[in-house]
Parts: sequence; C-alpha cells; structure tokens
Amino acid sequence: MDIDHHPAGLGQRQYFLNAPFDQIERVAVVDLVARADPNSRFRYIVTPNADHVVRLNREPYLRPYYEDAWLALCDSKPISLFAHARSREMTHVTGSDLTVSLFRTVIQKADRISLIVGNREIGEAVRAGYPGVDFRIHVPPLGLLKNSQAQRDCVEFALREKASFIFIAVGSPQSEKIAHMLSRESSATGIGLCVGASLEFLVGAKKRAPMWMQKLSLEWLYRMITDPKRLWRRYVFGALPLTMLFWREVMGRHSSAKLFRASPHR
Repeated sequence: MDIDHHPAGLGQRQYFLNAPFDQIERVAVVDLVARADPNSRFRYIVTPNADHVVRLNREPYLRPYYEDAWLALCDSKPISLFAHARSREMTHVTGSDLTVSLFRTVIQKADRISLIVGNREIGEAVRAGYPGVDFRIHVPPLGLLKNSQAQRDCVEFALREKASFIFIAVGSPQSEKIAHMLSRESSATGIGLCVGASLEFLVGAKKRAPMWMQKLSLEWLYRMITDPKRLWRRYVFGALPLTMLFWREVMGRHSSAKLFRASPHR
C-alpha cells in the first residue's frame, strides 16, 4: 500500500479545540499500518492528548508537527467527551493501546524496529520482551528540545537504520519535532509513531489504570496518583486551560475554519 494515498474510509480530518484529529478506530489504524509498504516514504502518527492541545494553542509554531502527520489520533478521553458534548464524532485511540496492538499483531520476528527512547533501560526491556525482533536503539541526551544537534542525531540514526517502524518516545513536543524532521528527508522510509510513555506501559515499567477507571475517564487521575512528582503540575495546571478552550468553543469564540475543517492527508 502506498501510504501517500488517502486512507480509504477515513473521511475528513476534523479540527477540535484548534487541533487536528482523524476519525478512525484503532482496529482500522492497525490494518492500515499492517498493509503499508515499509519501503514507502516515511510517514508518522501522532497521538495528541489534552496536554498537547493546550500547548498547541499556546505555541502555534508546533502546529505543523501535528498537521503534517499521516494520522493524528485522539489520546484523550476528556477531549473525546468534550467533542461528543458538541455532537461531534471523536474516536479515542490511545498510543498505549495502539502500541500493544502493533506488537501483538503486526510486528514479526526479524523485523527491524528503531527505538528512540529517553533511557537505555526501556529500550533493552522492549528488546528482552520480544526476542527475535531486530531492535536498534538510540538514546539522545537530556535537553533534547533545545539541542538541535541531538535532534539531528536522532534523524540520522533513523535514516541509517532503515527500520519498518520507528517508535519515538522522548516526550512531547520533542518526539513530534523529530518525526516532522524525518518526514522532510526524501530518503526516509517506514512509519514513525510518537507514542509518549507507551513503551513503558508495554514492558510493565509503568502500570495503566484499572479498566474501570479507564471506562470512567479517570486514567489521568490514576497516573497522577502513581507518578505525582512528574504529572501533578501537568494535570492540575492543564485542566483549567483545556476547560477554557472548550468554553471558548461553546461560545463560538474560535472561528469555525479553525475548529472544524478538512485537511488533506499527506
């Protein structure tokens, strides 16, 4: 499958709270990825959550990283609920669930997979959990967001290894920026996935919320309780801006062209 082609049945890309989201279920995403030619020109998937959306509205220069993605999947239950409250379709596809599905049903032994991760331990844990898969691991230094050479090193690593899949898990917006840089390289191939902490969930380094909390849209609360030092500030100070964005949308203070428009897939 040529992944430059608009995915069949995907429909228009929807904009909500000034961020792009594709309306597609996880099983369909997995099917698209499974049928994609790994030698086709590089394309990438982003999984914007509430934190991403708030940041996008504060820092518009980040917008191309998301708009130029092959797929932009909503990784936020609150955003999905907000959209449904406005009678808008919004599928909810978490990066964690997508990653698990790909490792279970798409990635095969002898496949070459590149991991750009924040620490070596996570990369080695993934390698140990999936023996036979040809993993290539790159760990950039701290301060990646402000280190242009380190970002370039990530791109060169991906270009050199020629993997079928490139999991970029070094935080946001660093991951999305690296994926965007790769998409501008004519020799880049494979599919990139900006999946946050998904690899940590995959290997059990972090635990997901119990299913009952996920169904009640309380996974954010579970994560904050289990990792308060890193996440409390994000959730406490992110909740109000997200609510304000929704309120502005309800009151019609965003233009309809920004909030809900079609965007051609690249």
